[in-house]
Amino acid sequence: MEGEDFVPPPECPVFEPSWEEFQDPLGYIAKIRPIAEKSGICKIRPPADWQPPFAVEVDSFRFTPRIQRLNELEAETRVKLNYLDRIAKFWEIQGSSLKIPNIERRILDLFSLSKVVIEEGGFDIVSKERRWARVAQKLGYPTGRNIGSLLRSHYERIVYPFEVFHAGASLPQTKPKLYDGEEVDREYKPHSIPLRQSVQPSKMSSYGRRANRLQPDPDPTEEDIEKNPELKKLQIYGAGPKMMGLGLVPRNKSIPKKGKTTHPPPSPLVKKEEDDDGGDRHDEKDQDDPNGDGPCTKMTMRLRRNLSNPQFVDSFVCRMCGRGDEDEKLLLCDGCDDNYHTFCLLPPLTEAPKGNWRCPKCVAECKRPAEAFGFEQATREYTLQSFGEMADTYKADYFNMPVHMVPTELVEKEFWRLVSSIEEDVTVEYGADIHSKEFGSGFPMNNGKKNLSQEEADYARSGWNLNVMPVLEQSVLCHINADISGMKVPWLYVGMVFSAFCWHIEDHWSYSINYLHWGEPKTWYGVPSVAAERLEEVMKKLTPELFESQPDLLHQLVTIMNPNILMSHGVPVVRTNQCAGEFVITFPRAYHSGFNQGYNFAEAVNFCTADWLPAGRSCIEHYRRLRRYCVFSHEELTCKMAACPEKLDLNLAAATHREMFIIVQEERKLRKGLLERGITEAEREAFELLPDDERQCDNCKTTCFLSALACSNCPERLVCLYHTQDLCSCPTDKLYLRYRYTLDELFAMLHRLKVRAEVFDSWANRVKEALEQEEGNKIGEKYLEVLKAEAAEKKFPDNELLQRLNTVLTDTHNCQQTSTELLNKTQTSTHYCVCVCRRMTLAELKALVEKMENLPCVMSQLEDVQVILRTIEEFQTQSRALVSDRDWRRDSAPPEQLQALLEKGAGLPVDAPECELLKGLQEQGRWLGEVRQTLGPEGGEMTLAVLRNLMEVGCNVPQSVSVETAMAELQELLTIAERWEEKAQICLEQRQKHPLSTLDAIVNEAQLIPVKLPNILSLQGCLSRAKAWVTDLEEIQNGEHYPCLDDLEGLVAIGRDLPVRMEELRQLELQVASAHSWRDKASKTFLKKSSQHSLLQVLCPCVEKRKERGEETDPLGDPDTNTLGLSAQDLRDPGAIVMAFKEGEHQEKEALLRLQKVNLSKPGVEKKDPMDNHTTTGSSTPPQSVCVCGRAPRPPLLRCHLCKDWFHGGCVPFPSLLPSSGHPTNPLCWWDWDSRFLCPRCQRSRRPRLETILALLVALQRLPVRLPEGEALQCLTERAITWQGRAKEALDSPEIQGALEKLQELKQNQPHREEEEEEEGKKGNCDKKVKSHHNVTGVGSLLPLVPSLKGPVIELSLTTRTQLEELQLEGDLLEVSLDQTSTIHRVLQAALEPHRHTLRTLILLNYFKTLKCGKILVCVDTPSNYWNGLTEELSGFQCGTVIGCHLSNKSVRQISAPVNCKFCYCEVVGATTAQPRSGRSHKLTERDR
Repeated sequence: MEGEDFVPPPECPVFEPSWEEFQDPLGYIAKIRPIAEKSGICKIRPPADWQPPFAVEVDSFRFTPRIQRLNELEAETRVKLNYLDRIAKFWEIQGSSLKIPNIERRILDLFSLSKVVIEEGGFDIVSKERRWARVAQKLGYPTGRNIGSLLRSHYERIVYPFEVFHAGASLPQTKPKLYDGEEVDREYKPHSIPLRQSVQPSKMSSYGRRANRLQPDPDPTEEDIEKNPELKKLQIYGAGPKMMGLGLVPRNKSIPKKGKTTHPPPSPLVKKEEDDDGGDRHDEKDQDDPNGDGPCTKMTMRLRRNLSNPQFVDSFVCRMCGRGDEDEKLLLCDGCDDNYHTFCLLPPLTEAPKGNWRCPKCVAECKRPAEAFGFEQATREYTLQSFGEMADTYKADYFNMPVHMVPTELVEKEFWRLVSSIEEDVTVEYGADIHSKEFGSGFPMNNGKKNLSQEEADYARSGWNLNVMPVLEQSVLCHINADISGMKVPWLYVGMVFSAFCWHIEDHWSYSINYLHWGEPKTWYGVPSVAAERLEEVMKKLTPELFESQPDLLHQLVTIMNPNILMSHGVPVVRTNQCAGEFVITFPRAYHSGFNQGYNFAEAVNFCTADWLPAGRSCIEHYRRLRRYCVFSHEELTCKMAACPEKLDLNLAAATHREMFIIVQEERKLRKGLLERGITEAEREAFELLPDDERQCDNCKTTCFLSALACSNCPERLVCLYHTQDLCSCPTDKLYLRYRYTLDELFAMLHRLKVRAEVFDSWANRVKEALEQEEGNKIGEKYLEVLKAEAAEKKFPDNELLQRLNTVLTDTHNCQQTSTELLNKTQTSTHYCVCVCRRMTLAELKALVEKMENLPCVMSQLEDVQVILRTIEEFQTQSRALVSDRDWRRDSAPPEQLQALLEKGAGLPVDAPECELLKGLQEQGRWLGEVRQTLGPEGGEMTLAVLRNLMEVGCNVPQSVSVETAMAELQELLTIAERWEEKAQICLEQRQKHPLSTLDAIVNEAQLIPVKLPNILSLQGCLSRAKAWVTDLEEIQNGEHYPCLDDLEGLVAIGRDLPVRMEELRQLELQVASAHSWRDKASKTFLKKSSQHSLLQVLCPCVEKRKERGEETDPLGDPDTNTLGLSAQDLRDPGAIVMAFKEGEHQEKEALLRLQKVNLSKPGVEKKDPMDNHTTTGSSTPPQSVCVCGRAPRPPLLRCHLCKDWFHGGCVPFPSLLPSSGHPTNPLCWWDWDSRFLCPRCQRSRRPRLETILALLVALQRLPVRLPEGEALQCLTERAITWQGRAKEALDSPEIQGALEKLQELKQNQPHREEEEEEEGKKGNCDKKVKSHHNVTGVGSLLPLVPSLKGPVIELSLTTRTQLEELQLEGDLLEVSLDQTSTIHRVLQAALEPHRHTLRTLILLNYFKTLKCGKILVCVDTPSNYWNGLTEELSGFQCGTVIGCHLSNKSVRQISAPVNCKFCYCEVVGATTAQPRSGRSHKLTERDR
């Protein structure tokens, strides 16, 4: 089986007893025996709550395990290993080490090769007929690779000399074939016989199969092998061939060392001695000297040729031919110092070998039979903990995974692979057959050594306790006084992975039970008793070599064979995995074996039941043939039970009687044979008092008890009566019989057993007679009770008669109780009392009467019950007559007669079947009435539910012509109604909308059906809504104005939900989509990104937002509705929108003026404190909140041009000062700078140009829909055009035109004055800070110009100024961009003094915005000269204030530590800067620019 995957056998039966069955262990085993015995073994799972405590003292438990070499357990593998041992010993004695070749990447099986060659006719025939290819095929090698030639070569070199030696023939005289050592050695694998055992056997062990064959020294190390040539010759490169045909090359031990030269060996193979006295010493010196000149070492053959010494002349003769000539070919044996000619040897040698050589007498040691195989004991003692640690570590390392994760299937396959391998030598240890009497049982024991708890005491008394089961009352072994270890006293087993128990049957073919206390599973294999002889035949057939030396091998528990091999030869095998807490039971003569999956603890014991006795007798006969010793005397056990029959269980007594009868008859026959031989002398002997070894038959080793034959001349000898001829050759008169009982005594014991068994027979006859009484001879119930009590008193076993007796008594009691209840109900029904108890059916009544009539005892209530039965039968007759009337079957039965019969049936104590039929007829009449009422003209509302309910009830009433007609009518009406419902449902599902006319026709047709249909009603409602929708649409379209978008959207939503196809809906959807498209376009035009305002809010005047802070409106209201103060209905009126828009313009302006007044009163940062150079808020009052962030004022601040409120420079977008085209034409024309700042509250939209708005209005005119946003846009456009006309009129006045011309002139002439000022600056008359502004680019170039800005540059009259300021105010309120707005702003700016503080702030903010990421500007104590012009603006910043930071573009923050520099740029060190208001400080490093 090596190389093949193991196929698990089928599973054995598994039983799970209930708690009731579990109370009787041997009874339950007898119950399952018919099933389980067919498999040989079975597994029993106790109830889940049965968990005995582990009673072993873990700390004091110490044991010495056995050593198991796995590949020596398997029978076929052991045969192969024995063969290899013998052939290796043969070559070892010849001075060579065996090297096993490899073919096709697997080791060559020399035993199988030899066996196949012998089967094919032997080496000569196989070679002559060229059968080597067939040999290769039988060995499993592939064809076509010239493997046959290789096999022949290896057979001829290795096996053939060994076979010839054993056969006694000689090899042909051919010249030896020499091989190249390196090439040959590459081909072979060393057998390594000594190193294959990882644990050395004990020197005293009788089972050490290798101990006597090999050196008893410890395992050799590599150093020992190098130093010891006897060990080294057994390695791969051992000594060379000494025989013809052996392809092993000798190796010279004189290995050249580095730096030394090696002399070639001399040509002669025989080394001469130099002198008589020193020859041996010289020879030994040459052998021991590794650097000698010659090749002769201790492994070199010694030829003794010194003939000059007369002392040795006589010894130099050949032991084969007796001659001393040809001394150059005379060999000296290294084992016994005998001499042999090379040509006298078998097989002959053509030349002298170069290693140690032994003569044929010493070589004959190879032919010795192998010693009996057995297990060796380990030298180490373990505790449970140390053994468990070793076992778990071994398994985890072997499988390279945690022990609990190794699958049982993997372990099973690996186990059978290892036991079949001759290459891998795995050794494990198994703590087997540990005596529980010495080490303690795993079950609690009530032996007085330990105080047990109540739970432990219960388990100690349990029959499933393995200490209790063998001595139970039903067990045979309880009659054996001695404690037989392993049979009556349990044995303990501590296992590890791969530890195995081999194929065996129990002693005396008894039962066995094994309980796994804890640990990993134990895998079992079992063979039923019917296949036991077949298993023995298969094993003897496959491995005859083992049984030749050990005929009782299977009784030694040392041999295992793969179940697949047994199954392939017709042996039925089953398996199971025994887990912790489970029992495994083996049946008589059932072979079983197995192995452990890992570390576990089990306990096992034998037991014998009554059914075992015949098997036990057969086992003794089997032992007699095998001459095997008995554990106990079967005759003694039987006679001991027969001596006290009253103490036996009845089943056991009966079985003992049958067994005793056979034994007595056989004993009578044997003693009669002695009398016929003339042996008449006899004496009584108490065999039970003798030791077993003094009463064993000398021939068959059977333990004698009833009788034995002895001789007065040979008192030490004894034989059983089966072997009387084998005692001795003394005369007959010297022989005498030793007996335990006379035949009369044996018959008396047999009679007592018979009486014990016949007590049961007498009782059984009386029970049979009582149970078979017929009518008229019935007995009383008390007599049956007496028979039952007698069975309990005499402890009769549970049997069929007792069960019948108990059944009759139970039936009698039940009949009496039932009849009493029935008669009581009859009396109650007579007085018309309602009984809530369940009534008996007619079948039950008839069964009761029949049972009472058939009972063997008298029943006094039988007549009364029979009267009730006759009354029921009369009622049945009347009911059937009414039901079978043909006239009534065409219609419903008369209700009066039905009611009368029903009342009569209700008064009966039994339910008659006709009562249900009468009730059905009554229900039939009632149902037909309901149908007529429902379908009649005066019927109520008819619905589908009513029709279905009538149909359902009609199916359950008795059928008649009327019922069938009504059902057909109902079914037709229901089918039509359901069909129209289905049509309506399809129309309502909106999968495909239908025209209004189609649905209207469906509804009209469905109304003709006299059934209320929910889907038709729903469809009718949808039609009504669709018609109303069309009416509403016509009203809207025919109105005075275009319909509003909201109205159209509502109609579209309603129309989409209707399951009606309307062409107007598609037109409305297109109109609504175009309106939404226009609104989206307008929103993109006006609204900023992420704007918080709606389009309508932006287009309308901002009234509410101009109020003071704190007067906000309700945020929950509609923003579009609150924009103009109009309701949703008012927004549909264009006139109301225009009026509200006009009113909103005035309110917006007034609100803005009030807001400006409030904001102008807010303090800023412009007032200076004369005590220091820092700006203050100018008031001692707490600062008010400003800006969109709602915080206190802090620099830099900007004031909105419109609302006059303050805003932080980092919180809102600010003007860029420079035009979009780049640097201004004349930077000194500061009125052209883009300095007009409007806050987000004032500039709510993008403020598109008027031309863009006009394009939107043109698109609006094309829409057939009105939008509030469209009305507002028209008002806004009219307002912007009106303002534009007024602004043009004001700008066209002569005063304004003159001012504009002057500004244009200043813009053109200003550069010349700058050049003059630059010239003056060279002379020192100009400030130095002006001269370098041309070197600065971008917005930074404007900063040095701020101090030199001059104004006002034009003058305006008060009236003109007021007019322009009012126009500017109204223009800034418009959400439209007009050129006139910027022109008015330029004129007003030029007429004022330059706002240098605001300009500087804007320049700084714009400049800081251009800084690279990571750069911030920080204020320090003293400004540098470059920043002297900014002293006023920067004096308000405290030390460490961040003035600008482009990285975060946030408001001013404080820095925890000031920077040690003036004004400087600083880089932010780190990944990011702090978020606003986070409170974290910036980490800065100095960097000047």
